[in-house]
Amino acid sequence: MSAVSSKPGRLYVVATPIGNLADISRRAGEILTQVDMIAAEDTRHSMRLLAHLGIFRPLLSLHEHNEATQSQVIVDKISQGEDVALISDAGTPLISDPGFKLVDLAHRAGLKVVPVPGASAVTTALSASGIATNRYRFIGFLPSGASQRRQALKELVRDASTLVFFESPHRIGQSLADFRAVFGAGRKACFCRELTKQFETIVRGTLDELNHFVNADDNQRRGEIVIVVAGNDKDDQPFDGMDYRVLMQAMLETMPLKQAASVLAKALGRPRREFYQLGLELKAGKRSGEM
Repeated sequence: MSAVSSKPGRLYVVATPIGNLADISRRAGEILTQVDMIAAEDTRHSMRLLAHLGIFRPLLSLHEHNEATQSQVIVDKISQGEDVALISDAGTPLISDPGFKLVDLAHRAGLKVVPVPGASAVTTALSASGIATNRYRFIGFLPSGASQRRQALKELVRDASTLVFFESPHRIGQSLADFRAVFGAGRKACFCRELTKQFETIVRGTLDELNHFVNADDNQRRGEIVIVVAGNDKDDQPFDGMDYRVLMQAMLETMPLKQAASVLAKALGRPRREFYQLGLELKAGKRSGEM
């Protein structure tokens, strides 16, 4: 532990609204008013929020590109007796946002870290999804590359936990198609967009249904998106693309799609349409990869 002053300050990790500004807690507002400094992911964005709340405190930028150096600056200030609040652009800090290095450094310096809970897109989506919440796994953003994204999903296909993903609007169509191909068209899921905001959208259905919903409406590819996917039900053993993609790919090299789907359906006791859909997706993926 590094040495600190006799009366060090505190690091407050403060959750802010994810959309509706009325969701700020009274305690969060009081702390943000009283601290000596606020460390924010994007100071311009946070200035608008704080001005709306009537809070005017010195701001310091803390984002992924400067976190290593700024964390030491903040820890030094706290060690000298200043109270600092850490906020992100929206929701609870450190959930797919910067701040880990700062909190870790504060602990190693023997400083007091105080959480101020509030809104989080993860728990908000889970609470409204109607999908089991007794055990869930937060994945966050998947890799942007198509092959890396599908590989990451393959590693999750047998996970019994409910899975929570963040996704960007320009990738949501591709990602939902990958979810369907890997997890299976019938896997239950919930599409959550712009939570707590004016155009909040929450739609539950199968991954096949959600694919059609998003593809049919360009507005669903805007804003901030959370996808909740049901875990693998071991009692039901639903179709999952990871088990059969390699088989289907190999069979397509020697026979037509209809024949390959029929052979796999008969051999594995599953509906032919599932293998036919998988084959279509594999063919489409191969064509796009050749372009």
